[in-house]
Amino acid sequence: MNEVELLEKMLHEMAIPAERQKLKTLIRFRDELLRWNRKINLTAIRCPEEVLEKHLVDSLTLTPFIFPDSRLLDMGSGGGFPGIPLKIMLPSLKVCSVDAAGKKIAFQKHVARLLLLKDFDARHERLEDMAHFREKASYDVIVTRAFASLPEILALAEPLLATQGQLIAMKGAEGVREWEETKNMPGVMQRFGFRHMEILSLPISKARRVLMFFSKKIPDNVKKT
Repeated sequence: MNEVELLEKMLHEMAIPAERQKLKTLIRFRDELLRWNRKINLTAIRCPEEVLEKHLVDSLTLTPFIFPDSRLLDMGSGGGFPGIPLKIMLPSLKVCSVDAAGKKIAFQKHVARLLLLKDFDARHERLEDMAHFREKASYDVIVTRAFASLPEILALAEPLLATQGQLIAMKGAEGVREWEETKNMPGVMQRFGFRHMEILSLPISKARRVLMFFSKKIPDNVKKT
C-alpha cells in the first residue's frame, strides 16, 4: 500500500472522502513539513506515517463540520494545523492562519506559494493584538488545535467570532476533563454557549481526540430571528 492509499484508507475510516489529487497535495505538504523540520522545529513527530495520521488526518476530522465557503481563523496554527489541511481539502475556504512564531509563519507562507493556495493568509501576529484592534466579529469559524487552555481560547476568540459563527476547540484525551473543570468557572461561559462535544479515535494509533463546539450567546436585548 502506497502513502496515497494509506491516507485514503485512514480518512475513509473516519468517514472523510477525498479526491486523489487532494491526497497527493496533502502528502506533498507533509513532505515539505518534514524537510523544513530538519532545521526549524515545526513538529516533534518525525515519522512520515505518523505525520499522516496525527497531523493530517487529525486536522481533517473537522471537515464534516465546516461549510466550504466559510471565513476561517486558525488560532495558534504552528506548522499550519489544522488550517492548511482544511484549505487543501476545502479549497473555497478563506483561511487566516495566525501564530506568534515568525519561522512557523514563514513556513506556512512558503507552503501556500508552493501549493498555490489562494485565499490563505498566514500572519505573524499575537492573537491578543488581533483581538483588540482588527477585524472584530468577522470569522464564521474559529479553530484551535492543542493551542491553549479552554478559558484562554474562549477569551481570545470572543471578539473575533461572527455572531452566528462557531468555535471548535480541538483537544487530546484530556479535553473532557478540561471541559468539566472549566464549565462552571465564573465568567468563562458568559459570552459563549456550549453546543456539543465529539469524541473520536484516530484510525491507527487509536489516540483519543475531543472536539468541543461553541457558539456566541445572543444578548437578551437583541431580538432573535
